[in-house]
Amino acid sequence: MNVSISGHHISITDAMDKAVREKLEKVERHFDQIQSIKVILSLDNSGASDGGKKTHKAEAIMRVAGQEMFVQALEDDMYKAINDMADKLDRQVRKYKTRQDRKKNQGPGRDERYEDLTDVEAAPAV
Repeated sequence: MNVSISGHHISITDAMDKAVREKLEKVERHFDQIQSIKVILSLDNSGASDGGKKTHKAEAIMRVAGQEMFVQALEDDMYKAINDMADKLDRQVRKYKTRQDRKKNQGPGRDERYEDLTDVEAAPAV
């Protein structure tokens, strides 16, 4: 899995880098077919001008076969934002994996309900 971490209006410390990589290991344990993950950590000062707090934002774009998943988390603390972002990404991965398993188990073709209808139509009327 290729993980790239970048910062926007913030410098990435070793502790932030380590926190992101540790949290993404949990995501990788649930789904091993991840091609790449791009994480962007940023500091939003838009609320600071009117007395509000600075907002820390963690975003992730994950690529798997045939799909891209995007998550975003906004918190007062960068580490809370990283945790929230990883949890959201993990939920999306588990949902994606469940959908893939259902498609695999269902198989191609029509389902059983269609076959039941054809049997009823083929029966002679009394």
